[in-house]
Formats: sequence, C-alpha cells, structure tokens
Amino acid sequence: MLYPTTPDDLRRRRLIVAGIAAALLLIAFVTYALLVHRTHSPSTNAQIDTAQDTVELTPVETKPVITELPALRPTSDPETFAQQVAEAMFAWDTATLLTRTDHIEQLVAVADPTGESTPGLVADLDNYLPTQGAWVELAKYETRQWLTVDSVNMPTKWAEAQIQAGNELLPGTTALTIHGTRHRAGIWEGDPVASQHDVAFTIFLVCGPSYPECHLLRLSMLDKPLD
Repeated sequence: MLYPTTPDDLRRRRLIVAGIAAALLLIAFVTYALLVHRTHSPSTNAQIDTAQDTVELTPVETKPVITELPALRPTSDPETFAQQVAEAMFAWDTATLLTRTDHIEQLVAVADPTGESTPGLVADLDNYLPTQGAWVELAKYETRQWLTVDSVNMPTKWAEAQIQAGNELLPGTTALTIHGTRHRAGIWEGDPVASQHDVAFTIFLVCGPSYPECHLLRLSMLDKPLD
C-alpha cells in the first residue's frame, strides 16, 4: 500500500543523503591525507639521514717536503757572509729528508776554492752538527734547530793574529765572532717542547781582493771564540 510523500519526508531524506555524502567526503579526505603523509615521510627521513651522514672534511695541513738545501747567496761583504754561514750552520730539521751530510755539503760549497782548508773545515762542521747516531735519535722527537744572531764583530786579537801569520794569510782574510741564541724545538711524549742557549764562535773567511766573493775557511770550537 503506497502512502503519499509529505514535505517532512522529503526533508528527512535530503538530510540523510547529505549526511552520507558528508561522511564519504570526510573518509576520502582522511584517506588522501594518510597517503600523502606516507609518500613524503621516507623522503624527509632520507633528508635527515643524509644531513646526519654529511661530514665537513677539514683539509689537513701537510709539511712541505724539503729535499735540497738552498745555496748561500754570493756576497763580497764579510759580515753578511759570516751571518749567512752562522745561520746555515745551526739550521737543521731531523723531521725532513735532509741528512747531516747535506748540511756539510751546503757549507763546503762556499769553502776556499783552493781546497787547502776544506778537510779542516769538514772536521770543524762535524763538531757543530749532531753525530749520525744522535741525528737518528733526535729524529724520533722531530727535533729542529735554528740560530738567532745577536752580533757580528771582529775579535780584538785578530790584528795580533794577522801579524803572527805574516804572509801565510791571503789578502782579504778576516775573522768575525758571532754571538747568538741557539733554539731547539721538538715533540716529547706528544707535547711540544723548546729550549734556547747562548752560543759564541768565530768564523774565519777570505774575501776581496783575493776573491770577488767571500769564502769560508775554518771555524773555532763552539763557545770558544777568538776574543
């Protein structure tokens, strides 16, 4: 039996249909939101992981490898030459590839061209440099040394020595006494250490008029300079 549809029935049906549509729309929106979240979450995590894995590398400062000593600059000035020789005598670093022989050869290169005083000069230099055994031991502590020159002066007794030598000395032969500070530095049990010590010695050299440039003859004993 059919009953006539009243206006109230139509309103209820419309409300029911509207409610169902709204519920479906809400379900669809929630489902979409979940899918979007799942799609983007791995990418975000990957970005975080990537950021955590990124490490800024700091360049390691490496010490330049020195395989050859520079030659002493030619000069005709006795004081300039004596200071160069003095600094070269004390400038060595056991942490490099250079040997004590390299340092001896650097100074023998500016020795007397006649070669007469060279054997004595080599013996003098041996007394200034560490022995080979000491050199190897110092290398374990990366020991290096250098000299600060405080003064370069002609000994007061040099004039007397020239008179006694007579004609045995070439013209332009002179003696200059160096006063300075010897510095040493190295590594001891992982910590840097340093020391300094006053030194004095006399350099015997010959310049003009015998030669256009100065040459090294002999050295006094360390800390026993010519007064």
